[in-house]
Amino acid sequence: MSDAEKSRKITPAVPGLYKRAVVDALIKLDPRTLIHNPVMFTVEIGSAITTLLYFQALTGTGEAPAGFIGAISAWLWFTVLFANFAEALAEGRGKAQAESLRKMRQDTTAKRLRDRYRIIKGSEPQESDFEQVLSSVLHKSDLFYVKAGDIIPVDGEILEGIASVNESAITGESAPVIRESGGDRSAVTGGTVILSDWLIVRVSANPGEGFLDRMISLIEGAKRQKTPNEIALNILLLGLTAIFLVVAAALYAFSAYSVQSVGTGTTVTITVLVALFVCLAPTTIGGLLSAIGIAGMDRLIQRNVITTSGRAIEAAGDVDVLLLDKTGTITLGNRQAVEFIPVDGTTIEDLAGIAQLASLADETPEGRSIVVLAKEKYGLRGRTVGASGPEAGMQFIPFSSQTRMSGVDQGDLHIRKGAADALFKYIESSGNGVSDELRGAVDTISRAGGTPLVVAQNGKALGVIHLKDIVKGGIKERFVQLRKMGIKTIMITGDNRLTAATIAAEAGVDDFLAEATPESKLKLIREYQAGGRMVAMTGDGTNDAPALAQADVAVAMNTGTQPAREAANMIDLDSNPTKLIEIVEIGKQLLMTRGALTTFSIANDIAKYFAIIPVAFASTYPSLAALNILGLHNGILAAVIFNAVIIVALIPLALRGVNYRAMSAEEALRNNVLIYGVGGIIAPFIGIKIIDMLLIFLGV
Repeated sequence: MSDAEKSRKITPAVPGLYKRAVVDALIKLDPRTLIHNPVMFTVEIGSAITTLLYFQALTGTGEAPAGFIGAISAWLWFTVLFANFAEALAEGRGKAQAESLRKMRQDTTAKRLRDRYRIIKGSEPQESDFEQVLSSVLHKSDLFYVKAGDIIPVDGEILEGIASVNESAITGESAPVIRESGGDRSAVTGGTVILSDWLIVRVSANPGEGFLDRMISLIEGAKRQKTPNEIALNILLLGLTAIFLVVAAALYAFSAYSVQSVGTGTTVTITVLVALFVCLAPTTIGGLLSAIGIAGMDRLIQRNVITTSGRAIEAAGDVDVLLLDKTGTITLGNRQAVEFIPVDGTTIEDLAGIAQLASLADETPEGRSIVVLAKEKYGLRGRTVGASGPEAGMQFIPFSSQTRMSGVDQGDLHIRKGAADALFKYIESSGNGVSDELRGAVDTISRAGGTPLVVAQNGKALGVIHLKDIVKGGIKERFVQLRKMGIKTIMITGDNRLTAATIAAEAGVDDFLAEATPESKLKLIREYQAGGRMVAMTGDGTNDAPALAQADVAVAMNTGTQPAREAANMIDLDSNPTKLIEIVEIGKQLLMTRGALTTFSIANDIAKYFAIIPVAFASTYPSLAALNILGLHNGILAAVIFNAVIIVALIPLALRGVNYRAMSAEEALRNNVLIYGVGGIIAPFIGIKIIDMLLIFLGV
């Protein structure tokens, strides 16, 4: 099972979680709480009415047998409780996660730098430069100092220093990460532990507003705001509820009038009308709607993504343009050697050997890949540089931005490798010419989107190393899936157009933006939004902040800068740019789940209408008994029980989400209608009949 598949599995609910959900479901019976769910609030009112009628029936003056009214009343209360239980269960997992985070949010000691302190590049603060305070007194813009072994007290931005930090408490990843000032990895989070060196950090949030605080409130769902789609659906459900309420009242009037006019039959009871109203109102989706939204946020949290609101998840489901950074997202992020091209009579074995020798001390990913390529393709074993042996006396020349080359010297042997133009000058300065064969090899690699490294020995060119930005395995298939979903993918890169076009074609993206700047990214997003498109983007740097703030779905890397994290509406704790694709899929799954269960609920109501109306009004209109095609004996009670039980049956689907696969909107709609629409019509007939038979068997 892949990591992605593991992350999709819902964490099994432990017995303690169920017990807590049951208690919370009872607490949510408070009308002041339940009124926020109008559909279930009306069911609670109906439950209260039938309860009063039950107590009246116990006195012998009831409208129907006390056993019948009591059973209806009990199952109406169960309907409300089951809906509350679904929401409480969805919230419960978040509360369990929040509890562990809350334990991390402890008041620790912090070394706050004194006002007189001035940062000196590379200078570590002394004991006289700071004062010991509690982390709770640190405010935005304060400076504090941490060293190896310290807990970082609050969120902040590194101003000076570089250190290894253990962020496992936040990300779940045990491997330490490097945080340093000045780059795109300058943000630190309160509650993490510094493992080496020291840092000077500027506080980025006031007490109670830190990253952990926001995570806790979002995970618990205490501040979860309903999204626009959810509000619209709530209005629709409220409208349907009002219609059925009017219908139920009108049916009572018609029933009373018919009995009085004809002089036969009995008026339908209030208990039956309440049961009819509850069965016809959209109680199924009304009871599960909130749980679906909370579960959507929970699925993101399981993938280590924190979102500022449910609105962002919904927007992810509607995204049709995806802006993806090339490096680290589409490609592996490190160029790798893929080919040795000898020139001017040099054998490929000699070129591979010299290139490997020049790269022995090169610890960059590119340098290591050269050593590996020479070993794997030409059987050249990596050598150990020491005081004895063939490599004795070697002096390695590191790469510098001035010379743009590196190499090794040993006596009269001088080997150099580096950028083509720098090596051309080096070769010419050595009194040798640059051959057309060498220039041709360099041009061929450049046109293919690669990076040529020229290798020379004693001023004479030996050949070229082809470095290539490797496209991630499987990424092309992901883009095909996104295309099926109607999503346009655009690669963002600082490379020139030629290199960008080559990598874009290999990766299978729909378009690319080359030589990207903050202004060009912002302009591109605005152009698509002006055309009515929903745009998603990922970023981590300060220069990404304007575009992130403009995008409809903006995912910032947790390792990124504070401006980027503040501009985004989602933060990926794993700092994995490809997570954006999963976020879009989760958003679409949320919308599909809500749509599927809404379709099922409305289809259920239609089926229940035809199943129970003949039974409910047979006492008033005896001729309706002919329409009781299911032969129901306890049709009203069976329908009420089914109406309650179906909510419980659908809770796992609401929490897990419908099975998701890439498809067009037309396919999704067709599947929705065929599976949940047709299934929603058939299920009540079968379910109500089975329950009715079971009631007869039990002697009810």
